[in-house]
Amino acid sequence: MMSKVLMKGNEAICDAAIRAGCKAFFGYPITPQNEVPEYMTKKLPEAGGVFVQAESETSAINMVYGAAAAGIRVMTSSSSPGIALKQEGISYLVGADLPCVIVSVSRAGPGLGGILPAQSDYFQATRGGGNGDYYLPVYAPFSIQEAMDLVFKAFDVADEYRTPVMVLFDGMLGQMMEPCTPVDKKPGNFDKKWAANGNSDGRAPNAVSSLSLKGEVLEQMNLRRFKTYDDIKAKETMVDNRVTDGDEVAIVAYGTPARIVLNAIEILKEQGIKAGLVRPITLWPFPYADFANLPASVKNVVVCELSMGQMVEDVRLGVNGKLPVHFYGRTGGMIFEPEEIAEQIKKIIGK
Repeated sequence: MMSKVLMKGNEAICDAAIRAGCKAFFGYPITPQNEVPEYMTKKLPEAGGVFVQAESETSAINMVYGAAAAGIRVMTSSSSPGIALKQEGISYLVGADLPCVIVSVSRAGPGLGGILPAQSDYFQATRGGGNGDYYLPVYAPFSIQEAMDLVFKAFDVADEYRTPVMVLFDGMLGQMMEPCTPVDKKPGNFDKKWAANGNSDGRAPNAVSSLSLKGEVLEQMNLRRFKTYDDIKAKETMVDNRVTDGDEVAIVAYGTPARIVLNAIEILKEQGIKAGLVRPITLWPFPYADFANLPASVKNVVVCELSMGQMVEDVRLGVNGKLPVHFYGRTGGMIFEPEEIAEQIKKIIGK
């Protein structure tokens, strides 16, 4: 087993990507993810890969398209407005069924907003900001160790299902340092016979494109893709559900704020209030089943996120009217404290 090392979040995910076999990175600097391209510009060439700082986010995502089409494991990263600029290219990647990993280190918005951490990009990540019918698998780690593990996993998931995969976390996780164990296993080996990488093996040349001018053909492509999404829902949904029988409140949070919620739960426990955490790890596919099957003791569901309330919509879909769903959030880069979460929950349940 490998020894633990102290790493910053943004650098740890790069280490995981290289260990996963990433051989190309294309990006553009934007706070708070600048350590990602900074780390990759040094370490990726040492691992036999290629780093290119593009002239813009738009250029970077189209470079990703080219490398992915050639069958290379490729990654890009950015932050909120930068991810917005990449959305057209992401839609093209989906339309061509090309695997890649996209890291989004969120900041506060809308617009340029501020560089402080936020979770107001939930809709951007889970609803697809580009044109057409599509989804991306979206992972939301809450520790640097989990970020490393999920980035490594994201490359295999991308190749297995031929889809872009997003890893979404906020600036707190990107900037903090924690001891973690580098991933010590071999990445998956996928036969990419579809790749446009020449025909030296004698096969017919491949053409990679998202264009289809025949409606009946494009419809079948979309239907096939949504069957793949059904497989992803069945096999790849991840959740950390710590709600047990006897808990009267289920608190829902993802990413770094889930760590704050765990402290709030301890405060509530000291005051005789039983609460448990439901932490979606995949934001898409969302773990709806866990909300449909909460213990009978749960009387209220409280969603805590650093936004004006975006994930709360998915939680309400999961609960499906069986329980009241409340929301408490901070925005603009402001971060809630465990004590204020505990106080809000006491107000909600009338204690």
